[in-house]
Amino acid sequence: MQGVWHLGPFPIRGYALCILAGIGVALWLTRRRWVARGGEPTAIETIAWWAIPFGILGGRLYHLITDPELYFVPGRDPWNAFKIWDGGLGIWGAVALGGVGAWIGARRAGVSVVAFADAAAPGLAFAQAIGRWGNWFNNELYGRPTSLPWRLRIYQWDASAGHAVRNGAGHAIVKGYYHPTFLYECVWDIGVGCLVIWAGRRFDLSRGRTFALYVAAYTVGRAGVEALRIDHANHILGLRLNDWVSLLVFAGAITYLLVRRRGGTPTSGGGRTPRTAVSRDGQTIRSQ
Repeated sequence: MQGVWHLGPFPIRGYALCILAGIGVALWLTRRRWVARGGEPTAIETIAWWAIPFGILGGRLYHLITDPELYFVPGRDPWNAFKIWDGGLGIWGAVALGGVGAWIGARRAGVSVVAFADAAAPGLAFAQAIGRWGNWFNNELYGRPTSLPWRLRIYQWDASAGHAVRNGAGHAIVKGYYHPTFLYECVWDIGVGCLVIWAGRRFDLSRGRTFALYVAAYTVGRAGVEALRIDHANHILGLRLNDWVSLLVFAGAITYLLVRRRGGTPTSGGGRTPRTAVSRDGQTIRSQ
């Protein structure tokens, strides 16, 4: 079992490949949905140039802020904070700061960031599903011990080398068998992506409501996964920090869905009255 391969002097990391594959799928699906709604495909590239690096930075910052003791206490190496390939990208930070990047990119492209978020929602869910397999390559983020048929074999791990520790006979040392929580979340994320696509065809989910549905649905599954995980996490009142964040984000998403259902169509652009291109569902896409 290993998560790193070497092409000459260059390390090829399974975690990074999963993240890149997820980004690729998200961009492909978002572009298809955007064009189908009447948007210009070049806008997606413009937004992606801003959203992707902002999202990666935000995901890492969230991890560092919520688990600083892994890096910034005596006995820990603070330079490890820069080793993104070892894992540690928080979804909430990625979405939050990635949203800032998307807003900047949308402004530069002259399109509605709300319309972009709706187009991107299912692709983000599928990207998370693919990215979760990076945890398998890193031998991390598993749940409680279990004897279920789909249990996950976990090894004693040499994180610096990116592979399992081996005994004198050259065999990987097995630590135990655990719930594959990364797989549970992967399956849930696929379901969320399919739900968002179906609901968008069945109901009027314009004006940011598609994205809000994705967020609300994802947080429900994330709460279940967090209940099984046994990796390091800070707790508040007996709950893992990510559970509290999920509750707050879920409440915000549901509130947005209810408010937008009764509200009017949002404007795009910095407060001016633009000429617009409108998609089939009546959502503003482009401002001029």
